Amino acid sequence: MWTEITRLKYEREGQRYASDLTDAEWALIAPHMPAAKRLGRPRETELRNVLDAILYIARTGCQWQLLPKDFPPFTTVQGYFYDWRDATVCLRRSILHCCCKRAKRQAANQARRRGH
Repeated sequence: MWTEITRLKYEREGQRYASDLTDAEWALIAPHMPAAKRLGRPRETELRNVLDAILYIARTGCQWQLLPKDFPPFTTVQGYFYDWRDATVCLRRSILHCCCKRAKRQAANQARRRGH
């Protein structure tokens, strides 16, 4: 059920798209993102923008080529997506583990506040 507190917590006001990460969500995920490669060209694309683009595609079901122009080029996003899909099972587990720990902490804090 939506309350005034939950509405504020999950509000997506001020973002380009409803699928974009909030600053708080990005703060949880950013430490688990792969570091830039030591060799080759320096990374020019912000990983947050890449992840926002992947979430946009997942939410809307649009094709790669129809990705709006305010995201990185679809070939860049697609390349990161395939790299992460193929090579970072550990990344997914790490993010999931972090989110589960945080959810348990929040549940414990809420129970403590209610006096349980």
